[in-house]
This record gives sequence, C-alpha cells and structure tokens, in this order.
Amino acid sequence: MAPISIRDVKKSYGKNPVIHGVDLEIQSGEFIVILGPSGCGKSTLLRMIAGLEEISGGEIAIDGRVVNQLEPRERGCAMVFQNYALYPHMTVAENIGYALKVAGVAKAERTRRIGEVAKALSLEPFLERRPAALSGGQRQRVAMGRAMIREPKVFLFDEPLSNLDAKLRIAMRAEIRRLHRRLGATSIFVTHDQTEAMTLADRLVVMNGGTVEQVGTPEEVYHHPVSRFVAGFVGTPAMNLLEGTINDEGVFVYDQSRKIALPRERAAPLKGKRVVLGMRAEAARLVAPDAPGALTATADFIEELGASRVVHADFDGLPFAVALTEAVKVKSGDLIGIAIDHSAIHLYAADTGRIIENPVMSSAGAVHA
Repeated sequence: MAPISIRDVKKSYGKNPVIHGVDLEIQSGEFIVILGPSGCGKSTLLRMIAGLEEISGGEIAIDGRVVNQLEPRERGCAMVFQNYALYPHMTVAENIGYALKVAGVAKAERTRRIGEVAKALSLEPFLERRPAALSGGQRQRVAMGRAMIREPKVFLFDEPLSNLDAKLRIAMRAEIRRLHRRLGATSIFVTHDQTEAMTLADRLVVMNGGTVEQVGTPEEVYHHPVSRFVAGFVGTPAMNLLEGTINDEGVFVYDQSRKIALPRERAAPLKGKRVVLGMRAEAARLVAPDAPGALTATADFIEELGASRVVHADFDGLPFAVALTEAVKVKSGDLIGIAIDHSAIHLYAADTGRIIENPVMSSAGAVHA
C-alpha cells in the first residue's frame, strides 16, 4: 500500500495543454475512480502516474518518493489495460508468471505464486490454455493476475472492462472490488462509465477538459454536484437542467414564460441573475396537470427499467425526466403535471457553471465541494 500525491501536474503536447494543473491526494489503500468523458485527460493522468507519459510540470510522489524521473518499472505500479495485452503464444500460467521469470525468480517459487494468483481469480482450470481459447472475462482475469503477481504498491486500471458485454462487466466489477479488499493495494481506475465509477469508488475524481471538477465519495458527487458539468454528467438519467433568470419577485423564469417559485432565502440574493436550475429525476413526481403549482408538460416516452421507470417529458422542446418506482398510467403524448421538491433544487451560476450554495443546506452541514 502506498499513498500518492499529485501536485500541480500539467501535460502539454507541443503547444497544446491537455492537463491544466491537477492536485490530488490519494490515501494508502484507497480505491479512486477517475471519471470523465472521452478526451478529458483521465487516461493521460493515469499514464503519467505509471511513468508511461512524461509530465510537463508539477510533481508526482508515490509512497513519499517523487517519481518524476523514475522509469515505470521503478515506481511500484502494475497496470491493467483495456486491450489486455497478453502474449498469444504463451499459456495462461506463462502469461501470469512472465514478470517473475524476467526478474529471475526460481521456477518453484514462480509456480507457487502462479498457483496462488490463479486460485484467487478462479483461473486454475485454464492455466495450460492460450489466450485465444479464453473468453473475454477470462482474458481480463489473466491480465489482472499478471499485475497481481508482482505484488505492487499501486494498481492502475485503464478502462479494463470496456471490451466486455454488460453481464460480464457486472461480474468483473464485483471481482475487482473483492480483489481490492483482499489485497488492500492503492488502486486508481479510469472509466467513462458512471455505473462502474459509482459502484467501485471509495472516492470519485470527475474530470473535464483537463481539469478536476470535483473530488468526493459517490454519494457526495451524486447528491451535491459542485458544477453544472458534474450535475449533467453524473447520474442516469442526467440531472434536469434549466437555464433562466431570477426575477424581481424571486421567481425562476425560463423559456421566457415558464416559472418555478423558489424559497425566499435562496432567491433574494439572486434577483436579476442568470442561473441554471438543476433537479434530479427522483426529486420530482407526477401529479394532475391542474394540481396547484404543477409544471405542465407532455409525456414524450416512458423508459421501463424493471423495478423503476423514467418518464421523459417535453416542455415545448425542453427535456425533463421524472424517475418513479411505482407503475404509471401514462403514454406518449399525454398532458402531465410535475411536482418538484424545492429542497432538492440546485442552482448554478450561468456564466461560470459553479454551484450557488443553498444557505439552508450549508448550515445543516451539506457537502458542496
């Protein structure tokens, strides 16, 4: 186990900056997931930690030692890639034990450690097979075994489940979490998949455009997103976001005429300002279209998810999702009413995209950053 300290780390390709000064402290034994869209810099950051990319500025320390000038093999990291990178002419046992063979470990010791790793990953029946004779999930476990056998201080996972089907991804997520619990090594996992991120992470690092937008537990990031980007990126369905103005009466006005009343203590400091109102789909409910205070909309389509469902509504072209656990008697084209939970409203500055803190929630100790 080893803590990792990332201090003002930058990366440029020629004159094009791609990482803009990342600061991050990772505790020993922590499981960190770096989440973000394609091109946000998450894999580049991981590769800089591994030593596969040179950093353009800043400092990376692993277990208290600055590693900027160290070769990848000297950093105590093991990396699991998206494409597995197995040797096709070697058996499973040979692939797992290759690093030990290169290091000059005696054959008897290699065999013992290969057996231990194979047992931990349920690969014992496949040790004499070659990668071509394995399923995608089995090949992924071999790649993990090859990393495990080195007994690294740090595990680095670069979107390792992207090539697997949905059912196998679920199984492998559970396997990776059990592996982390058993080994206790510091782990950093890169993904663009929100479900992977939310289920695996001790803490999430949400990246966008080469910067860190938010760091926090999955619960903190989901319930208290600190920027418009995080609010719209994390969550399925994404948070409902409506841009408008707080008028002199303290009412949020969007789409020129639609209105949502806000609590006085939140609206008073924001009169005349452009803001973005955000609300999770589960913080709204369906009511009669003529119910007092209801927002009227047209049902676009209903997304059935088994134990739950999402009604996707249309406000004259503006989308709004409502998540429900009960059955609904609504069909596409129906006029519906939507009641919202005013205590669950998030407000963001329209110009910066940063959260405008709720004074009531702040005084109650809510986490906003």
